[in-house]
Amino acid sequence: MQKTNQQDKMMTMPVNKLMLSMGIPMILSMVLQAVYNIVDSAFVSNMKENGENALTALGLAFPVQMLMVAVGIGTGVGVNALAAKCLGQGDKKRAGIAAQNALFMALLIFIVFVIFGFFGVKPYISSQHSNEISTAMAVDYLQICCIFSFGIVFFSIFEKLLQSAGHSVYSTIAQIAGAVLNMILDPVMIYGLFGVREYGVKGAAYATVAGQIFSCLLALIFHMKFNTDIKIKFSHFKPSFVVIKQIYSIGIPAIIAQALMSVMTYGMNIILGNISDSMVTAYSLYYKVQQFVLFAAFGLRDAITPIVSYSYGMKNQERIKNGVKYGIIYTLVIMTAGLLIIELFASPFAKLFGMSGETKSLFISAMRIISISFIFAGTNIAFQGIFQALDGGRESLIISILRQLIFILPVAWLFVIFITKFSVGSWLVWSTFPIAEFLTAFIAVILFRLLNKKNNFAI
Repeated sequence: MQKTNQQDKMMTMPVNKLMLSMGIPMILSMVLQAVYNIVDSAFVSNMKENGENALTALGLAFPVQMLMVAVGIGTGVGVNALAAKCLGQGDKKRAGIAAQNALFMALLIFIVFVIFGFFGVKPYISSQHSNEISTAMAVDYLQICCIFSFGIVFFSIFEKLLQSAGHSVYSTIAQIAGAVLNMILDPVMIYGLFGVREYGVKGAAYATVAGQIFSCLLALIFHMKFNTDIKIKFSHFKPSFVVIKQIYSIGIPAIIAQALMSVMTYGMNIILGNISDSMVTAYSLYYKVQQFVLFAAFGLRDAITPIVSYSYGMKNQERIKNGVKYGIIYTLVIMTAGLLIIELFASPFAKLFGMSGETKSLFISAMRIISISFIFAGTNIAFQGIFQALDGGRESLIISILRQLIFILPVAWLFVIFITKFSVGSWLVWSTFPIAEFLTAFIAVILFRLLNKKNNFAI
C-alpha cells in the first residue's frame, strides 16, 4: 500500500504541497550537511592554543571537502532524476539498475579520494598557504576526511534514492542523526573530555567522519526497508555504460555546479592571500556560515528536480509549470529569510567564533556585502534544478560556470589588484559576489525561455 501511496503522491498531490512535503526534509538534510563544517570550526576556534591557525587550517581543507560532497551529491542527483523519471514511466526494474550503477560509481569515487588522501593532500594544502602550523593542521584534518570518505560518498547515493521515490523524511532522519553524533563527538575528541585523548584538529576530523558513516548506515537501512520501488540486486551485476552515461548526463552538471564551489574557494584563498591571512580566514569562515542559506536552496532544488522530472516523464505540462513556479517562489522566500538573518546577526556570528581585531571586521563586512547576492543566487540555484529535470544539462552547466567561475575569480583578482595599488577598502572584493549572481540570473532567464521554445513547453 505504501508503494501505491508514494506513486499517487508524485502524480496527484498539488505541486505546491508536494514541494513543501518533499522540500522541507531535503532542506533540513542539506542544512545539516553544512553543520559538519561549521561545528568543527566553532570548536577548533576555541582551542586553548592556535585557535585561529586551526580555523585557517579548516578553511584550507574546505575546498576538498566540498569536492567530496560535490561528486557524491552530483552522482546522487543524476540517479535521483533518472530513477524518478523511470518510476514516473512505471519502469521499476530500470530504476533499480540505475541505483546499482550509481553505487558502483560511488565505490570508484571513494577509491580515488583514498588515493588522494595518501598522496595528494600535502601538495594541495601547501599550494595555498605557507604558515607551517596551519599547513600541518590542515594536512592532518584532510587526510582523515579523505581516507574515511566512504560515509559521505555512499550516503549521498542512498539519500537521493530515498528522495527519488518520495521518502525524503528518512534521508533527513539519517542526516540529523549523523550531525548530532558529530556535534557530540567534536568537543570530546577535540578537547579530550571524559578520559578521551585530546586530539585537537584531528579530533574534529574523526568526529566528522564518524557522523558521516553513521548517516550512511542509517540511510542504507531505511532504503532496504522502505524504498521498495527501487530494488538493488548485485547478483550477476555488470556495470552498464549506457546507464552510467544517463546518470552523469544529469549528474555531471550537478557535480560541476558543486565542484566549482571548491574551485572558487581554492582560487579565492589564493587571491585573498595577496592581501592578508586575515582575509583568507574571514572569507573561509563566512563561506561556511553562508552555506546554511545556500544549502537550504540546494535542498529545495533537489525537491524541484524529481518533481519536475517525474512530471516530465508523465508528459504533464501543467505539473511541470507548477513545479517551476513554486520552485522559484519558495527558493526566493528561503533566500530572503537568509539575507535578513545574516544582515541582523553578523556581529553575534563573529563572537561565536572568538574573532577579534582585523579578522572580525573583515568577517562582518563579508557577511553584510556578500549576502546581498542571495536573492539572485536563489534564482540561479532554482533554475539549475529545473534545467536538470528538463534534460537541460548544458544550461545548468552554463549557469554553474558563470556564477562560480567566469564572473567571480577574474573580477576578484582585478579588484584585489585595485585594492593593493590604490589602497581601496577590502570591501570592494566582496562586491564581486552580488555582481556575479545578478549577471548570471539575467542569463538564466534567457536560457530558460530558449529551453521552453526548444521543448514546445507553454511555461
